Amino acid sequence: VRVKAATRFEKQVENDLKDVALDKPRFEVRMDDDGEFSPNGTDRVEFYFSANPGELPRQLAKVASGGEASRLMLMLKTASHSNDAGKTAVFDEVDVGIGGRVAEAVGRKLKALAATQQVFCVTHQPQIASLADRHFLVEKSVEKGKTRIGVRELNATEKVDEIARMLAGEQITDAARENARSMLASAGAN
Repeated sequence: VRVKAATRFEKQVENDLKDVALDKPRFEVRMDDDGEFSPNGTDRVEFYFSANPGELPRQLAKVASGGEASRLMLMLKTASHSNDAGKTAVFDEVDVGIGGRVAEAVGRKLKALAATQQVFCVTHQPQIASLADRHFLVEKSVEKGKTRIGVRELNATEKVDEIARMLAGEQITDAARENARSMLASAGAN
């Protein structure tokens, strides 16, 4: 049963990875019977991964770059369909090295995962940020010679301005604001 489930899981993860700019990934679930009985059985399970054609899959922990590892973890969480209600998944810059269509696909995967558990995502991509239910801004300031970090939730107007800043840089234009409003409306955000 575990071997059959692992084969289905491998195919699901590989298909999902294609949506997030890993065109020809190889993902394998390898199981060895280590002979020691535990509440989880006798199988030792390990994930192997290759992001590039022509490279043999190797232990996941040894081959995935930061961005690849974040996207792979997102795909593992969504493909496993685990019921993690009450838990929080944290993704710190899952968008490294991606943009445009791929960032939107990652954002949609994050939104799907958020339907089953809380998701906290640090991002610099407007395509991902626009899909969030709530937006927070992390700000750094210096007060009396000490650096302070603050976090505050953004209201509707501030959401538009922050996504417009992500699109246009420091000089926010009316066109960037309109684009931000359009992205938020497409995502169903308030």
